Amino acid sequence: MFESLTEKLSKTLRNLRGVGKLSEDNISEALAEVRKALLSADVHFKTAREFVDEVKQACLGQEVLKSVSPGQQVVKIINDELVKLLGEGTTELRQDSPLRVLVVGLHGAGKTTTSAKLAKRMAKNGRKPMLVACDVYRPAAIDQLEFLAKQEDFKCYLDRAKQRCSVPLPALGWEESKTNGSDVVIFRYGRQASNR
Repeated sequence: MFESLTEKLSKTLRNLRGVGKLSEDNISEALAEVRKALLSADVHFKTAREFVDEVKQACLGQEVLKSVSPGQQVVKIINDELVKLLGEGTTELRQDSPLRVLVVGLHGAGKTTTSAKLAKRMAKNGRKPMLVACDVYRPAAIDQLEFLAKQEDFKCYLDRAKQRCSVPLPALGWEESKTNGSDVVIFRYGRQASNR
């Protein structure tokens, strides 16, 4: 999302050169691109609209600083609003034991790698992670999760026999975590392809 937004904004913000004051007219194209980039990244349309409205309010009437270009100032405002939207500061994971984490997303979004990275981070913090393969549609994702778990010496629950029935996998994985002493259980789900 951020790469797409950066690329689109770079093209759009070139038009703001030489502007002395940010107005609704001269930022409307940039904000339309921001909205499109958010929507293309599957941000809910109401959230995208509210975000663009917040940026617009922050931009309107701002004097352009002499040390920065108008485009840079709009990028700074967008950055500040993104930080507010996503949450400022650091947030620690709850220390529930066992902690249950659900990783979901679209095909190719990096769920498997993210699950393994999260497990690795939790292990560095003294936790005992376990990965649970709940993707019944992509056997290769199960293989990849198993490989990453072995590579880092994490526990991993998978059941290739239940590949067409995802309902019991989380429950079976959860029960397995209780017997092997895991205190972080990461459930890696997949999304069914539209043609299935």
